[in-house]
Amino acid sequence: MPEGAFSADARQAWSAVNEDVILPLGCQGVVVARGGRVLLDRVDVEFDGSGLSVIMGPNGAGKTLLLRVLANLTNADSGTVRWGGKIPSRALAPKVGVVFQKPVLLRRSVLQNVKYALAAAGVAIRARDVRARELLELASLSHLAGAPARVLSGGEQQRLALARALAAEPEVLLLDEPASSLDPAATLAVERLIADVCRRGTRLVLITHDIGQARRLADDVLFMHHGRIVEHGPAETFFQAPQSAPAKAFLDGRIFL
Repeated sequence: MPEGAFSADARQAWSAVNEDVILPLGCQGVVVARGGRVLLDRVDVEFDGSGLSVIMGPNGAGKTLLLRVLANLTNADSGTVRWGGKIPSRALAPKVGVVFQKPVLLRRSVLQNVKYALAAAGVAIRARDVRARELLELASLSHLAGAPARVLSGGEQQRLALARALAAEPEVLLLDEPASSLDPAATLAVERLIADVCRRGTRLVLITHDIGQARRLADDVLFMHHGRIVEHGPAETFFQAPQSAPAKAFLDGRIFL
């Protein structure tokens, strides 16, 4: 459904008769506290339409925790999470793909890692080999199909993790610093794959600490500080004229307590 095509009320009604719809995906009034510390503080956010949203902020701002809450991997102490206007469910979970900073790969070949993900997604056995090879081609890993997954370079492992995440044809893909600690060539390869996935229509939400990467990829930027969203707007506006003191300091390379 194109962004802006219908009003919020119309989208909610449309979602009600389309049980497998994930968008809009978001949360309202979410609070998460651990050990007496509030880690997410009344967070409201919604992702809809198409494109790539970047979540930025200093270490400890709550970025990864927010991603886990949105993916229904961590429960909030209060507030609500909604997928397509509904409470998250196991049946809808395959529509939300997640790739973390350090992917866990099976002790199998590159091809078998993707086939396993396809099997988990319920793809018929006769179709898995063809589909797995298509995903490896998309990730520029076809030449490594028979190699053990765990001997891949860091960048190759991240591209394999992305290919596996796409096995279930998710509507939304949540990425937690997939290019962290990679060299420039590996980062470029991962970014090209991310951009390609976005062009194919998957809604992307990406955590990154890399300002250059955010400039290259983001349609909009959500900036977090001390568990709160202090700014959210178009990427061009954010980078040219950030409105919050924490965001200004972050972009200037200054520490803001």
